[in-house]
Amino acid sequence: MASKRILKELKDLQKDPSTLYTAGPVGEDLFHWQATITGPSDSPYSGGIFILTIHFPPDYPFKPSKVVFRTKVFHPNVNSNGIICFHICHDVLKEQWSPALTISKVLVSICSLLKDPNPDDPMVPEIAHMYKTDRAKYESTARSWTQKYAMG
Repeated sequence: MASKRILKELKDLQKDPSTLYTAGPVGEDLFHWQATITGPSDSPYSGGIFILTIHFPPDYPFKPSKVVFRTKVFHPNVNSNGIICFHICHDVLKEQWSPALTISKVLVSICSLLKDPNPDDPMVPEIAHMYKTDRAKYESTARSWTQKYAMG
């Protein structure tokens, strides 16, 4: 069941590629993917290419995939291990997961999160505080990290 569904999602991605992200299997392992997300142009992540890993469980799509940033990113909803915590993905990847959701929808949610962080549901409270109280410093630091880790 899982293999069939993952193959269908892969075919859909190949048939209708996104300008925001790419995703596909690492080698022959259908359950282990790599994705890249392009930093939104109207954000401090602009110009960055962010690498993520996706692991599908054997009972996918009844259980959610695990998506983790491999590129370091300065963001209130992503910790130093690349773990993502935000309302949309929290719902999408945990409690509100539905087999109708696809990896494409998850990646679009992550793209949206880069553009519009959720400082009220932070993974890193210090960054969320900076985002709320000193937006210029937050954007400058996020831009600096993007240049250092996601542009080369």
